[in-house]
Amino acid sequence: HAKVAERVGLLRLESFAYQAMPVQFWDVFGERGHPMRTTISEMGPLLLSRLLNLNETQAGVLTLAFRIADDEGLLLLDLKDLRQMLLHVAENAGEYRTEYGNVSAASVGAIQRRLLELEEQGAEELFGEPALNLEDLLQTDSQGRGLINVLAAQRLMRAPRLYATLLLWMLSELFETLPEVGDPDKPRLVFFFDEAHLLFDEAPPALLEKIELVVRLIRSKGVGVYFVTQNPMDLPDSVLGQLGNRVQHAMRAFTPRDQRAVKAAAETFRVNPELDVARVVTELNVGEALVSFLERKGAPGMVQRAWVLPPRSRLGTLELPALERLVRGSLIFGHYEREVDRESAFEILNARRKLLAAEQEAREKERVEQTAKPRASNRQGLVESFAKSAIRSIGSAIGRRIVRGILGGLSC
Repeated sequence: HAKVAERVGLLRLESFAYQAMPVQFWDVFGERGHPMRTTISEMGPLLLSRLLNLNETQAGVLTLAFRIADDEGLLLLDLKDLRQMLLHVAENAGEYRTEYGNVSAASVGAIQRRLLELEEQGAEELFGEPALNLEDLLQTDSQGRGLINVLAAQRLMRAPRLYATLLLWMLSELFETLPEVGDPDKPRLVFFFDEAHLLFDEAPPALLEKIELVVRLIRSKGVGVYFVTQNPMDLPDSVLGQLGNRVQHAMRAFTPRDQRAVKAAAETFRVNPELDVARVVTELNVGEALVSFLERKGAPGMVQRAWVLPPRSRLGTLELPALERLVRGSLIFGHYEREVDRESAFEILNARRKLLAAEQEAREKERVEQTAKPRASNRQGLVESFAKSAIRSIGSAIGRRIVRGILGGLSC
């Protein structure tokens, strides 16, 4: 607070006062905010392959399983749905080989093991329903102010790949869901991705290409994206080149890598002949930054040395009782806190398995009876007929082909 007061005096700010802002807290694990979930189908095979760290062959098998689930109308909502779907594909590999290609039992086994590892990281709580409705991120309060949505990541950061995949899924969902609005003066939503290097670490080229595409085009959906990282070299050049606004705080050049980072940071700005960026960036004080923002015509402005205004919001950690009061006072409290488990691939495939077992039992019983008292009969057994009819009914219960978007998730 003393530093803030010093800055207020230095900048000669008038009528500076702390001010509460409307805020909404989220937490994948439901401990420090509303539970944030998505479904396996919405995540899609591409992001899920990256989350599971699958090789090319394993990723192909996973994509095949998604395709079969889509074609047969089987919803993949949570991890048990996906495990059951993989088991179903492996058991019926011979039937699917002609239309979909070979299914490697070793690859299915490897994916199942990765899913178990994912469960141990707590990912089971991420997948399920009710899934996040993106409109809940776009609410306004009674004064027309947009909400600040905070994702609590203390526990999530222990699984950095899960954290990065969740953020990429949210970005892709916004891209697929929001309508085109052109180039508005003010974005409808602004995203800040902290520890942004996690989004790109070990990401396959196909995923990097699609991230670059989304970052380039999402501005037309009224969404601003800011990547927050300590080092500009953490971002691929193809992505860095799409970012028009830059705020660079002080960097220290103690090692050769640090010196390269300082040089890279300096080269990302539009040159200002009156400013030696490579030198100044190592001299910035607390609360200072080098800034370059897009001008009215869309061109990056020349880099300037600037003071950053002190925040008017609360400084420091929010105590748990106060956090719980905010969560319980939210308009959406109670919706995401109540988990739903509707009929999906797990239930449908289990029902099929039971019916097939009943059919096999009926056949065996009929065979024993015919052996004991042989009689020629072409009549299909009642149970067998019922089982086949039920299986056909289950297979076409959902029916509609699922459409997937640019990152493999469901598309509206």
